[in-house]
Amino acid sequence: MKEFSKEVYLKWYEEMTMWRRFEDKCRSLYLKQKIRGFLHLYNGQEAIPAGFTHAMDLSKDSMITAYRCHIHPMAMGVDPKRILAELCGKATGTSGGMGGSMHIFSKEHRFYGGHGIVGGQIPLGAGIAFGDKYFDRKAVNICFFGDGAARQGSLHETFNMAMNWKLPVVFVVENNGYAMGTSVKRTANHEDIYKLGLGYEMPCLAVDAMDPEKVAEAAFEAIERARRGDGPTFIEARTYRFRGHSMSDAEPYRSKEEVAEYKKEDPIEIVKKRILDNNWATEDELMAMDDKSKDFVEECVDFMENSPYPDLDKVYDYVYAQEDYPFINKLENN
Repeated sequence: MKEFSKEVYLKWYEEMTMWRRFEDKCRSLYLKQKIRGFLHLYNGQEAIPAGFTHAMDLSKDSMITAYRCHIHPMAMGVDPKRILAELCGKATGTSGGMGGSMHIFSKEHRFYGGHGIVGGQIPLGAGIAFGDKYFDRKAVNICFFGDGAARQGSLHETFNMAMNWKLPVVFVVENNGYAMGTSVKRTANHEDIYKLGLGYEMPCLAVDAMDPEKVAEAAFEAIERARRGDGPTFIEARTYRFRGHSMSDAEPYRSKEEVAEYKKEDPIEIVKKRILDNNWATEDELMAMDDKSKDFVEECVDFMENSPYPDLDKVYDYVYAQEDYPFINKLENN
């Protein structure tokens, strides 16, 4: 297991505070109609990508997730400036401004989405892992999905196949308590989502996902098991989102008191407390890191604002492999 040193905690604090500020800025830009469509913020869940990327080998491991997907690619090394440009539909974005909030993607950093179809990425994660095994890459795929997606039939088909073929994949349900506005309590006979792995004799466990150290410990064990060829693990990362499901969510299904109670377990504050308790930095030094994060997010905004929108003649470039678009031309000629 990799060490949880002073350097690791300071890196976590710097990254997690920047991620939180980035999402807050996205909220502001959405209200200003700079970001259109859907917007799903990640506030409160930052310990998960922090812990997992600490345990991963970022030179070869990959990641795939659903539509709450701005922070995961940052943790994998994708430039936040390009992510914000994508959110705002600019040509300098990760998908050329054609994908938007739910479809961040980076082949270079082995981050394969960003998927709007609930649970659609679960079989895709297993497919990536199949390719890794077939080509003997010694790589592992981390496949994230939400508690709502855990109720999709494709999860069961994928779990069965992944165990049969001992695929190098770690399945992670980010259980933030609610599938849109439906609580986990209302979706099944029990609340322990990780037990879905038991039917396939898949190693499975729940972890306190408000603490990046606990996340990293569970992630490291699961990743090493997959890399050895022993097959997948299913981890239930128990977390909580501080914002609504999306920007259009009025949150009638939960009380302000409930949110306030969970905010006492803010992962950023957990990291900050450990840094201060171990005298790894002073309050002033951490404040300087906060200011640095704030300045960097403003740099991201400047980059986005000064980036052009995609040219109209690019509209089909990411849809059809055949360059003359015969179907479209046939419609135009008729």
